[in-house]
Amino acid sequence: MNRNRLDELAHRPVGRLLWQYSVPAVTGMVVQALYNMVDRVFLGQVCGTDTLTALTVTFPMMNLATAIGVLVGVGSASRVSIALGAGRRDEADGILGNALTLTILNGLIYIAVFGVFMEPLLRAFGADAHILPLARRYMYILLPGLLLTNVAFSLNNVMRASGYPGRAMATMIIGAVVNCVLDPLLIMVFDMGIGGAAIATDIAMGVSAIYVLRHFGRRDSTVRFRRGTYGLRLRTVWSIVTIGCAPALVNAAASLINLKVNTSLIAVCGADANRAIAAAGIFGTYTTIGVTIALGLCMGMQPIVGYNYGAGHTHRLRRTYLLATMAASVITTATSVGGMFFPEAVARVFTGDTALIATTVTALRTALWAFAVVGFQVISTALFQSIGKVGQSIFLSLTRQVIFLLPLLFTLPHFMGAEGVWLSFPVSDIFATVVTVVLVRRQLQEFANVNSRRAPSTHM
Repeated sequence: MNRNRLDELAHRPVGRLLWQYSVPAVTGMVVQALYNMVDRVFLGQVCGTDTLTALTVTFPMMNLATAIGVLVGVGSASRVSIALGAGRRDEADGILGNALTLTILNGLIYIAVFGVFMEPLLRAFGADAHILPLARRYMYILLPGLLLTNVAFSLNNVMRASGYPGRAMATMIIGAVVNCVLDPLLIMVFDMGIGGAAIATDIAMGVSAIYVLRHFGRRDSTVRFRRGTYGLRLRTVWSIVTIGCAPALVNAAASLINLKVNTSLIAVCGADANRAIAAAGIFGTYTTIGVTIALGLCMGMQPIVGYNYGAGHTHRLRRTYLLATMAASVITTATSVGGMFFPEAVARVFTGDTALIATTVTALRTALWAFAVVGFQVISTALFQSIGKVGQSIFLSLTRQVIFLLPLLFTLPHFMGAEGVWLSFPVSDIFATVVTVVLVRRQLQEFANVNSRRAPSTHM
């Protein structure tokens, strides 16, 4: 049964494979994004703009925690796929064991750091004296849940990479369902506000973590926990980190961007800063849906690309990338159109505050006109991650958010005020796309050259 799971990665038509692996990944990721959105919708509608602002200023800390989890999750999944493609099953088990140890150690470290420096961090991320108590309460309760989230989603990537897309989807759906049931109960019925949202997340992530750990404890799993694999080995850790650092940098950069957006809005909006920060939170939550679907496609693509790269089937790898790119571009284009043409409807999902709705409408119309190209960028970065080309993946990860967006956030608001903050996003998207096109063309040509030296295959 396990051999069949691996054989289909090498021989089944890639269009069907991408559908088979991507639909569960996209479904799980969308459900996960929706349950994060549920937190924000309930808090914004029930508890008001201040609570939504408090949640927004916690985004940088949550992105940092996610970055650490992604570092291990994506890196270990890519290495497991390549090892399985090359027929090295024992190596794949060793990667899994080291991934679990790394996830727990990293989580304990950042929980300790966040706990000690909570208040100064939240102040740096834009919390004023009015917002700070709400944000602090949420984060202190959420800290254990961040570790559970990393365990669930880091190993979830390995689950998918080893041939279990359905179970990987179930991991995220189980947690999402638990959270969606508990959110209204704790926030509204028990009147626990922002603290109730944090407790709901902790419980939901605990359930997901138990589910994924049980999977790898099963003797019939393609990759499973084995005695002697948990001690960290420098070579294994390095192989995980080198690939995982690219998507981890994306999340870390997102934290830096959140910080700069918040501080820029405080500088240019004066008394209206909290409202503008809340609008930034709505903008970020809305765009997360489009990016999340693209990331789900990346997750579906990764086992196919990694396995076939390890097996030397570059023609299948190339076709998988092209199909994933087309699908992701359709999704981000739809996200762009929805936000630009129906911004008021988007804003009303989160708030009934007319002033906040007006601010959000301006933000969405200005920031989203180039969002269509983001799908191409996300899939292209995942391509280089999946084949172990660390330098290119790191560079592409940094182009949109650090190399281009951050300098724009430092300059445009000085000349254009809040509009300069929102305009920074589409301008950086255009610049990053130009760079991505150059690198991808070179890589696709390399695949084509390798393919031309091989006998044509019928398994397309």
